[in-house]
Amino acid sequence: MYNLVLLAAKPPEWTHEQFIDWWRGDHAELTYKLPGLRSWRHTDIDQALEKRSEGWDGMSVLGFDSPEDVKRALASPEWADAVAQVGDMKGRRIAVMGFEKELFTG
Repeated sequence: MYNLVLLAAKPPEWTHEQFIDWWRGDHAELTYKLPGLRSWRHTDIDQALEKRSEGWDGMSVLGFDSPEDVKRALASPEWADAVAQVGDMKGRRIAVMGFEKELFTG
């Protein structure tokens, strides 16, 4: 699996709950349509383990079969629609990509 991982913080004028509801609701409706999307896991971040990790509200892990599939998704009209919906929200995000290796399935 090749993942696109997004860590995001809410816009300053939103509550944490509003942001998570939007992300898992209206924004999810666009995300589900991404071409080549094989899986999607979302974490509602409710606490930080250490001070330097504070300030994040959620994380999405979007799974694809290959880096090429992610590139196609990012070049798609569906991705453009999702980006347009985010608009100028003024939240923060980190976006990274890489191969997943399952290390434990206990």
